[in-house]
Amino acid sequence: MFTIENLITISNIYKIYNKGENEVRALNGVSLSIGEGEFVAIVGQSGSGKSTLMNILGCLDTPTMGEYYLDGENVAGLSEKRLTQIRNCELGFVFQGFNLISGLDALENVELPLLYRGIPKSGRRALAQEALSKVGLTNRENHKPDQMSGGQQQRVAIARAIAAKPPIILADEPTGNLDSKSGAAVMRILNSLNEEGKTVVLITHDEKIAASAGRVVQIQDGQIVSQ
Repeated sequence: MFTIENLITISNIYKIYNKGENEVRALNGVSLSIGEGEFVAIVGQSGSGKSTLMNILGCLDTPTMGEYYLDGENVAGLSEKRLTQIRNCELGFVFQGFNLISGLDALENVELPLLYRGIPKSGRRALAQEALSKVGLTNRENHKPDQMSGGQQQRVAIARAIAAKPPIILADEPTGNLDSKSGAAVMRILNSLNEEGKTVVLITHDEKIAASAGRVVQIQDGQIVSQ
């Protein structure tokens, strides 16, 4: 059950595909609580259920069964409009693929989601510049994705995720397409965001990357096996 200390609480979550004889349980009774300001890494191999769990935490998918409370709100009963509001305002997403728009420069890529949130132009520009400064890319704001390295592109993607100042950052394999040096730079940024008070949830298959987090949760065959 939800307690005030926990920003995220999931209880007995199942995600079942092809119910019946050939059913696949991507999540099989998962329960997990994450406190405000925590940095939690969820570690598992391909097919373990970690990305399915991330999609549910990010309100991108719904569980077959179980309860999910986000900041005291029962997510299961929410309208699509409210879920969109949560995704836009309370969650910042970072993915393995940078998902930048090739025709836009770094500043424009970071500004774009702010436009969808209805933030005025002057406010958008200031927030985008502040976010790029946080990830060390002030000198790259007019560069397009093909003019930047993979590590720089991922830093732009992080700036885009944090520009609206959401309290929760969800990072799904953010170092998966990067060399070790660039990956380490991304992890330093995530740690600094956590030190500022952001709640960070990291999905990874790499236990060395996970070691940067304050708590490591291991998932295997759709179940949490240690935390």
